[in-house]
Amino acid sequence: MSTVAERPDGALAPARLDTTVVVSWKAPIAFAAITVLAALLFVLAPHDGEAIFRISAAGDAVQLPEVVLASGITTAVCLVLLVSVTIASALLVRARRRVPIWFAIVFAVVFMTAFLTWAAAGASIHVIPLAGLLAGALSLSVPLIFGALCGVISERVGVVNIAIEGQLLAGAFTSAVVATATGQPLLGLAAAAVAGVLVSFVLAAFSIVYFVDQVIVGVVLNVLVVGLTSFFFSQLLAPNAATLNSPPRFERINIPFLADIPLIGPMFFRQTIIVYLMYAAVVLVYIGLFHTKWGLRLRSVGEHPQAADTVGINVARTRFWNVSLGGAIAGLGGAFFTLGSVGAFNKEMTAGAGFIALAAVIFGQWDPIKATLAALLFGFASNLQNTLGVIGSPVPSEFMLMLPYVVTIFAVAGLVGRARGPAAAGRPYIKG
Repeated sequence: MSTVAERPDGALAPARLDTTVVVSWKAPIAFAAITVLAALLFVLAPHDGEAIFRISAAGDAVQLPEVVLASGITTAVCLVLLVSVTIASALLVRARRRVPIWFAIVFAVVFMTAFLTWAAAGASIHVIPLAGLLAGALSLSVPLIFGALCGVISERVGVVNIAIEGQLLAGAFTSAVVATATGQPLLGLAAAAVAGVLVSFVLAAFSIVYFVDQVIVGVVLNVLVVGLTSFFFSQLLAPNAATLNSPPRFERINIPFLADIPLIGPMFFRQTIIVYLMYAAVVLVYIGLFHTKWGLRLRSVGEHPQAADTVGINVARTRFWNVSLGGAIAGLGGAFFTLGSVGAFNKEMTAGAGFIALAAVIFGQWDPIKATLAALLFGFASNLQNTLGVIGSPVPSEFMLMLPYVVTIFAVAGLVGRARGPAAAGRPYIKG
């Protein structure tokens, strides 16, 4: 930062002022805690043997060789790297410099390499199918990403959307019923978007028009949707499963050439149309938010609604329709449960995905790309428990069940640092 100072001869010259750099010790502390836990795990409960990482899937055109790692050597080398990253991050913070994001990425990759090697070496099956692990992680991340995009749009426009869980569940229920009744999964997908919009209408009406507390409305909507879907499931869907709860699922669409790329192909390019719609949604939301007039108006309403009002932007209408748009996106995510993944609708089948998506919004700092990456992290944690269970890992099943939620809490509380959301999020705008 600079200003202007007067020299002895009367001339003006620039003068520098010290600027305050805000840094956080959260990353070094988190790195240190994980390093200590990893050291205790690998030293006190060592596993002799080898772990085999299978990179290519059976259908890949190019088969890459398997990677074999010795557990003892790999964990020792990884511990040294973890300690090095931790010390380097602490030195950066001590020097009043921010810890780069790639530090966290390197730390996560090294830790997961050591953990997977240790887990596979002590398992009954010593093979880690990387292609299946990553493809499954993306599949579990799809509703989280749709929900996170819904949360980003809603909070960027100034409405805290706690009702993502209800919008996902409404989309799953409606898509199952409509797709079963019509035999057309595309109609079920469209109906899911409509169901998400209807739930968002209620949120928008009470929070924007009647100025009811947005968090309370969101919580009530979640409870309402859970109650309604559970009631209709018990009274209608369960007794009439063949006619109301047997939706046809979308077939996987393999992109030529791209689907045969080892590791990447099965993960990204052997998916259903809902996943491809997710790719498009992420790109469109990012471009729309930061490179269009629509996005500029939306963000201005979420940051300073009074200023937006003075330049002719209708704050209430902008918030109402963008919250509805977010609801449509969340409804598509709910349809993935019934039309792309599980199939038949079950009670509370979203299992807290809306709340994890909300955590991804915060972890991603209200940015659609970062929120998508955060959702992928949580999806990876969820699928990791499935993979370790299949290979017979000695890790207790109770720990594996809580792993996705532990990662969620740790990511938001430990690594997000000082994140500032939209200034007017959660505040009703009363036009003077």
